[in-house]
Amino acid sequence: MSKETFRVYGYRWVVLSVFMLIVGITQLLWITFAPITNIAARFYNTSDLIIGALSMSFMIVYIIMVVPAALLIDKRGFRIAAGIGAAITAIFALTRGIFASDFNIVFISQIGIAIGQPFVLGAITKVAAKWFPIKERATATGLGTLAIYIGILIAMVLTPTMVIKNGIENMLLIYGIASAISAIAFVIFARENPSTPPYENENKSEPLMFEGIKHIFRQRDFILLMVIFFIGLGIFNGVSTWIEKIVEPRGFSISQAGTLGGVMLIGGILGAIIMPLFSDRYLKRKPFITMSLIGLMPGLIGMTFAKSYWLLLASGFVFGFFLLSAGPIGFQYGAEITFPAPEGTSNSTLLVMGQISGILFIFGMDSFKSNNSGSMTFSMLILIGLTLLSAILSIFLKESSLIKPKE
Repeated sequence: MSKETFRVYGYRWVVLSVFMLIVGITQLLWITFAPITNIAARFYNTSDLIIGALSMSFMIVYIIMVVPAALLIDKRGFRIAAGIGAAITAIFALTRGIFASDFNIVFISQIGIAIGQPFVLGAITKVAAKWFPIKERATATGLGTLAIYIGILIAMVLTPTMVIKNGIENMLLIYGIASAISAIAFVIFARENPSTPPYENENKSEPLMFEGIKHIFRQRDFILLMVIFFIGLGIFNGVSTWIEKIVEPRGFSISQAGTLGGVMLIGGILGAIIMPLFSDRYLKRKPFITMSLIGLMPGLIGMTFAKSYWLLLASGFVFGFFLLSAGPIGFQYGAEITFPAPEGTSNSTLLVMGQISGILFIFGMDSFKSNNSGSMTFSMLILIGLTLLSAILSIFLKESSLIKPKE
């Protein structure tokens, strides 16, 4: 077959950009109430735990919806699946904003938004596979994953300011309108396929989803990767949820804890840009996964024991840089080692591991905290040990055969 059969189109960046937009919006809507928990609890006359359940519901709903979302992504393509997810998200984001004073409707709307999320997040590697050549896919997946972190960061920074200036009701309405605009932009500009595939493997047929599931669970390396994702995403969700409680016993304030969270995400954003670029440049996945897992340990140790503010922030940056850079490379590696299984299947399987571990780690860290001081040092030591375990497991991964240069 001639080389002219395969072509890379500049429009791939337009498709990726509108996809990143809806990814970022889903995460902004997910974490909306986290930085204003106390204010929201007073506004709705409820407890902090109930407000926390608004975010926790996303993890539970994801586990329930992951199979139908992955099935739709793999059978009908990312444009239809992510478009449906974006539409569901926009509709319930608008109802959340229009009826913002009614907590029952807000809670129902939050669950509706959560239903839309798997249809969007599960398509990250599918977008990369449809539009990008193999040498750019970790970068494309990294940018898609980067949108997750940007959405969370915007929510953390923007939400408190908007609530102070405009109130909770106006803030939720503005977010609803932004969601609707993002969904419309995706429907208008997203395309499922370029006219010709960007890489020769795209001509090979994919198995059906359930055949793909059987295939990926026969892959030893994918099983190891699932364990690594279970630990890594569990650590991210646990540390992000309890960041104030982790640093408070050492005398750090709420605002300092918030700054630490922002620095973690900034580090993660940079890591998600830089590390996948190097992974594509050198056509390697495994060494960058191992490097990230080893690299995040000093940051995790520093966040556990640092007593000076500058050291705490430096540790948070290192932690975020390496932990969050491992995600996109791991997603792409998983898609490659399970080929020809559908990308949506491997992507969604890895994400659901993080939803399950997120719930377990959040409750586990709380149960292991000191009854007297509230210190989470013991919980953090367990996380350090689990990180070491995941780094050791990564050494036994085999490099992706799909990315190896052809002879």
